[in-house]
Amino acid sequence: MNSLLSIVAIVPAAGLGTRMKSVMPKQYLPLHGRPLLSHTLSRLLSHPRVEQVIVALHPEDQHFSTLEEASHPKVKTVIGGASRSESVLQGLKSYSDSPHTWALVHDAARPCITHQDLDQLIEHACTTQQGSILAMPVRDTMKRVQADGCVASTVDREGLWHALTPQLFSWSLLRDAIAQAHAEQREITDEASAMESMQHSVQIVSSRFDNIKVTHPDDVLLAELFLKEQEQNL
Repeated sequence: MNSLLSIVAIVPAAGLGTRMKSVMPKQYLPLHGRPLLSHTLSRLLSHPRVEQVIVALHPEDQHFSTLEEASHPKVKTVIGGASRSESVLQGLKSYSDSPHTWALVHDAARPCITHQDLDQLIEHACTTQQGSILAMPVRDTMKRVQADGCVASTVDREGLWHALTPQLFSWSLLRDAIAQAHAEQREITDEASAMESMQHSVQIVSSRFDNIKVTHPDDVLLAELFLKEQEQNL
């Protein structure tokens, strides 16, 4: 790996997780004996290439300070925005980067990220000097559906991938790409889409199948199974 690159993680954690149907934001729900966000942060903080982790929080967050990771010397917090991209941008603006600083943006609700996947992503970006994201190829038949719920067509899944996180980009390029998208009121769904809109190359790195995002209540049980399996194989 190119040791010249400085890797700083950003974790947007300002969401309320309304789809979880819980009174508590999903990033703080109990998962395998700890809050979900604790698992996510500990995976990032324990990786030797991650120099700092910037966590974007809701302005009325009352839970983060209770986490063990909140007092970690590599953790910094910022106030997030109303959207994911606004939270990421606040994190990007809070750090004095150098030309060699790269932003590793990771979903708070992906607690099963492994060092294996982080190694692959960082090594790929260092080797190619291109922005890179973890992703998985689409395996199921894809349908395009009309507003009335009827299938309009079957979509060719050849070349289709599920975009996951982390996503790793040059700090300054990502900051400028998101800021430009906001200035032009363009919707961006992830960091890669912001970079794509500015014609920057985005590389794909195949992810492990267990790098799931906890979005719905049933995902908690699946994440717990994956965490237990990962611990047994350490």
